[in-house]
Amino acid sequence: MLRYIDTHSHPHFPQYDADRDLVFARMREAGVGTIAVGTSFLDSRKAVQLAMEHPDLVLGAVIGVHPNDSKESFEPEHFAGLLKMREMPGNKIVVGVGECGIDYFRSDMESDGARQKENFEKQIAFAVEHDLPLMLHVRPHKGSTDAHDDAIDMLATAQARHGSRVRGTAHFFTGPIEVAKRYWSMGFTTAFPGVITFAPDTHEIVRSAPLNMILSETDAPYAAPIPHRGKRNEPAFVVHTVEAIADIRGEDREMVRSALLENAKRIFGLKLQG
Repeated sequence: MLRYIDTHSHPHFPQYDADRDLVFARMREAGVGTIAVGTSFLDSRKAVQLAMEHPDLVLGAVIGVHPNDSKESFEPEHFAGLLKMREMPGNKIVVGVGECGIDYFRSDMESDGARQKENFEKQIAFAVEHDLPLMLHVRPHKGSTDAHDDAIDMLATAQARHGSRVRGTAHFFTGPIEVAKRYWSMGFTTAFPGVITFAPDTHEIVRSAPLNMILSETDAPYAAPIPHRGKRNEPAFVVHTVEAIADIRGEDREMVRSALLENAKRIFGLKLQG
């Protein structure tokens, strides 16, 4: 039975080519489903294919272009082709757009900012057109909120035009409470990764977040939580993150588990039993 959702992982990445069946077996044993997230067109197509082949474990795919992992331009007509596989009998394949946004941590704002913003704007428009949530990747310079400021400004402009059709989640959120409140006020959830199990400076935001605005994720194969820190991450490890969220907040683990499951179902339109 499905008990946990890892809302952001990359099970189609080559890091799993040698033992993907074992990774899926561990997910099944732990009652974990995941959402496969694309970073480019070809990568998004792989995520869609995996969701079609393993709908009981890969609950959907998010399609789009990462702000700086890929230098390709987001071409709506290409990605629209993936949406033809969106609806299958009893199963929704494409559940979001991304991961998209702005990253000034690994790219220079002056030389790459305009390209990133153009790609982001295209993906916001694509999400609005197809009524899909956005999977945001926003990473500012160290000690700054610059990328969040620019992304939120763009989202606010889009919301002024399109209202609640501009929605989604801020993936791998470890920013300050002031920024989180801006996302929450716009209806965007914040997704917490496994780093919360070993980074005490993230605990204030975990405690402060409204429970209905939290998602749990792994970003596998990256950033494994304790007790797997330093190893390859995988979706089954989201259990440790969910337990950490509950423990940091001082709340019942089962209550938090159930709430996070419902949050993921709401944000991504998942029709699941759990």
